[in-house]
Amino acid sequence: MQKIRQFLEDVALEARRISWPARQELVESSVVVIAFIVILAVVIMLCDEAIRLVLQEIFKLAA
Repeated sequence: MQKIRQFLEDVALEARRISWPARQELVESSVVVIAFIVILAVVIMLCDEAIRLVLQEIFKLAA
């Protein structure tokens, strides 16, 4: 029981040391992450479409 109590005290101590970002920094970081995800999704969609078209042509030639 003592080990659990010590662990929880250590967790509380570490939690007090956390430095949270300012609201503006958090918003800016979130915008960057969302923009990156959208760009990545578009790139993956374009690659998927290109692969689909290539495979479609291969299967047309094989048929």
